[in-house]
Amino acid sequence: MPQSRSSQSDAYTLILQAIDSGVFRPGDRLVESELAERFGVSRTPIREALQRLETQSLLTRDGRSLIVASLDHNQMAELYAVRAELEGLAARLAARHATEEEIQVLGDLIEEDRALLEDPSALSRANRRFHKMIHLASHNRFLVQQLDLVHRSMALMATTSLAAEGRGEIALAEHEAIVDAIRRRDEDAAYQALRDHISVAFVTRLKLDAAQD
Repeated sequence: MPQSRSSQSDAYTLILQAIDSGVFRPGDRLVESELAERFGVSRTPIREALQRLETQSLLTRDGRSLIVASLDHNQMAELYAVRAELEGLAARLAARHATEEEIQVLGDLIEEDRALLEDPSALSRANRRFHKMIHLASHNRFLVQQLDLVHRSMALMATTSLAAEGRGEIALAEHEAIVDAIRRRDEDAAYQALRDHISVAFVTRLKLDAAQD
């Protein structure tokens, strides 16, 4: 019996969420039968989901096995370069198109995130939520789609830059500057504030990686 599109989508989403949440980490081997049992899905949609994730470069081949991909230095630099431009554009468009309600939510998210400063993993999830809100506030569906792809690839990094000492407080201050520019409808300032935010995050991640070598 052919698998429904919904079962294919569900299998893909389940595996993607497991990678994004760190259940499956770079280098982990993904086995069809084990995934089917874990998620209660038949092997056919699991196989199709794995093929889709491989096409998106989230999985890679290790012999005959599929493993969660990892990013080398050059790939990480390329990803951050693209992210900085797309995120900056999202902030620019948010300054132009965001509703007052969306701006209010952005401000509220920052205040809520202050309670998470001692929990880098929770703060990282909250950070993604904040950025997603800016993406949506851009009111450009094609940009949102491209940023979704970028953020999926960010899951291939083993650690969050927010784990660096003091980075959480600095990041929230940077978020405040972004929202302030959006609130003032200053498109150039919003673009630059978000690009600067991504640049600082990249430098922080490079320092974290260097410390682990």
